[in-house]
Amino acid sequence: SSDLLQRSTMRIRLAHRLARPLLGLLAMACVVVAHPVSAQVASVKDPWVRSTVARQKATSAYMEITAARAARLLEASSPVAGIVEIHEMRMEKDVMRMRAIASLDLPAGQPVPLQPGGHHIMLMDLKVQVKDGDKVPITLVFELRNGSRETAEITAIARSPQAASDRKSTRL
Repeated sequence: SSDLLQRSTMRIRLAHRLARPLLGLLAMACVVVAHPVSAQVASVKDPWVRSTVARQKATSAYMEITAARAARLLEASSPVAGIVEIHEMRMEKDVMRMRAIASLDLPAGQPVPLQPGGHHIMLMDLKVQVKDGDKVPITLVFELRNGSRETAEITAIARSPQAASDRKSTRL
């Protein structure tokens, strides 16, 4: 009986030893499924959202996007906003105009800045006030030249324009 117990204990230990690496591989496989490699169409650097005051209904998101392959930013969405659009600002006859655009070209390997006074993502019909330090989830949809679409989930940190300007100037 003691010998049988000892052999059973050894089998259990062996099974645990063999199963541990397999569980690690299984866990890694789950991570790959949760974050597909194909979603790595573009890298996003320093995403941030302009913080708002109470009852403000719109804000904007900024970041730098670098596509690994030529692509277009087609759309964006966020649970904090009812409407999310890609916008551009440009001078027309000495007047700065802002308008929604259907997409934003992302040349392969070239950083494309989304910044105040230029391209940006507008978050409108806000459902909540966006306060300094809030983490705002944003989903970006990219289209590759072959027509396939990929999404990327990012988190933008809310901050005031002054804090963003101070942060940017410290990088120089």
